[in-house]
Amino acid sequence: MSNIYNHHRNFILYGLIGGICTLVDFLVFYLLQLANVHYLLANVISFNCGIISSFFMNRHYNFKIKDKTASRFLSFYLISMIGLGICELLLWLFVDGFHMNNLLSKFIATILIGLAQFICVKHFTFKKSASNIE
Repeated sequence: MSNIYNHHRNFILYGLIGGICTLVDFLVFYLLQLANVHYLLANVISFNCGIISSFFMNRHYNFKIKDKTASRFLSFYLISMIGLGICELLLWLFVDGFHMNNLLSKFIATILIGLAQFICVKHFTFKKSASNIE
């Protein structure tokens, strides 16, 4: 069992951290919806709250790579902005096209882009090199 955890540690921690950051994202989204902020603008704001918290938690607790913070954040943020663009498109499609609930639509879109973002973040943002292996 320990071997399975060690082999999939990054993915497991990314999922746990992602869950926490998704709660932050959804809480901000929900509060903005209560304030009658348009769902697409609310998604941009809430998504950014989740992105920022996710970067610092993944950097510190998951990948444990603390060099080149500015360039790693830029990489993480750019990958996340691609995810945000896809999320916005899916939200618009689900809400305006299929007339689905805003929160349900955001949940489905978040699940769909989460795995792709993990792969990109692991292989680009927090790629290990000889100088940053602990």
